[in-house]
Amino acid sequence: MPQITVQYPAALAVGFDRRGFALAAHAAASDLISSALEGFKTRFLVLDETVVGDGNPNSHMLHAIVDILPGRPEELKTRLGKLVLGLLEAHLTIPSAYSVQVTTEIRELHRYHQRVLP
Repeated sequence: MPQITVQYPAALAVGFDRRGFALAAHAAASDLISSALEGFKTRFLVLDETVVGDGNPNSHMLHAIVDILPGRPEELKTRLGKLVLGLLEAHLTIPSAYSVQVTTEIRELHRYHQRVLP
């Protein structure tokens, strides 16, 4: 059930191993939060425009939102956020001229419905 949404600018696309990140995140988070691996879903959204700080065109952002069902302790959500942050960094090659702010957000889904179609 966990859903991961990663937002990033097109400038980072070449150096971002998205599939590698998703597979690593699914496996590691599945163990951490005791959620079935087959329930994980990750989507990637390329951002048309971002502005970081003073607007330097070489400053970028990469943000992951992890939506999980409620009821997990805060300490576990903190560990999940740090895990995802580390995996984002591990799957990103940053050109030397760039600076990138990498962030994660853990959210709880309170109304979630799913159906798996054949």
